[in-house]
Amino acid sequence: MPTHPPPSPTTCDHGALARRIKSWGHALGFQQVGITDTDLGLAELRHTAWLRQRRHGEMDYMARHGTKRSRPAELVPGTLRVISARMDYLPEAKERIRTVLDNPAIAFVSRYALGRDYHKVLRHRLQQLVEHIRDAVGTGHYRVFVDSAPVLEKPLAEKAGLGWIGKHTNLVATRSGSWFFLGEIYTDLPLPVDAPASNHCGTCRACLDVCPTRAILAPYALDARRCISYLTIEHKGPIPIVLRPLIGNRIYGCDDCQLICPWNRFDRPTTESDFAPRQGLDCASLTDLFSWCESEFASRTQGSAIRRIGHRAWLRNLAVALGNGSSSTAVTAALHARLDHPDALVREHVAWALQHQTRSKWSR
Repeated sequence: MPTHPPPSPTTCDHGALARRIKSWGHALGFQQVGITDTDLGLAELRHTAWLRQRRHGEMDYMARHGTKRSRPAELVPGTLRVISARMDYLPEAKERIRTVLDNPAIAFVSRYALGRDYHKVLRHRLQQLVEHIRDAVGTGHYRVFVDSAPVLEKPLAEKAGLGWIGKHTNLVATRSGSWFFLGEIYTDLPLPVDAPASNHCGTCRACLDVCPTRAILAPYALDARRCISYLTIEHKGPIPIVLRPLIGNRIYGCDDCQLICPWNRFDRPTTESDFAPRQGLDCASLTDLFSWCESEFASRTQGSAIRRIGHRAWLRNLAVALGNGSSSTAVTAALHARLDHPDALVREHVAWALQHQTRSKWSR
């Protein structure tokens, strides 16, 4: 603790403070911290065009709040700078991920969702970072965000030098790939800004070619309505029949575009214990997960990002994956056990799974 009152935001050395903020961030477990101003004019134009094309599907929240999403000072009056931070989350080697994807009897869960809910982890660390800044400066205004408000986190991170937005629309860093979470601190401190990251995708189109549902329509153009992550997490109704066979065994999200990205050869498994797999979800069988009742689902997903989709969508997703897998007595019995489920959405997907398995059996 200082032995004398800290300097005010208007008199302190903001360059030195920025360096200390980055040092504190690293000590709190963030792999990189950057600072940017609030000018997101180009990102606003792109976001508006994306919404106009209805490529956000049912994610109506993406269209709410007007320009507050792209103009930080409208969301939090007085904001001059955004402190952007990233934290790696990959819990295992990519070879093991591919092994799961190649086994139709095993459920694939996007690797970001295997551990503790990242919203809680990053928010807590960012609040700790804010406390460090407050102790050093004495005053100032700060708001922490972790995918929890109308914030264009990827354009902000790109401007803060954390990476560039790749052709798959994820953020990519040259030294660590794309397996990381982002969080922000809005502040009125006039901190010096970092240089924006430059794009290094070049002529590569691996992410476009590998996408199972061809959701990446063109470089930097994602149609969420075709994206497996959207369909299994954000979408609440029936999954389009034409897309169901393409989902494979992916029951919560999809990591294909990250697995194929050449820049992810630099990734390293996280050291954060909070992101370690829970409940065996890194290699659980589809039939085991499909047997969870609603209370068991709530219990086993407590503290996990998965819980937000609810038991209904959980069963819907699993039914599709079971229908895409190999037919067996156990799988057929599991599906028949849910054929009279009280929810019409679940019943329809179970019936499809049974029919699809029959067709697949005769087509092999």
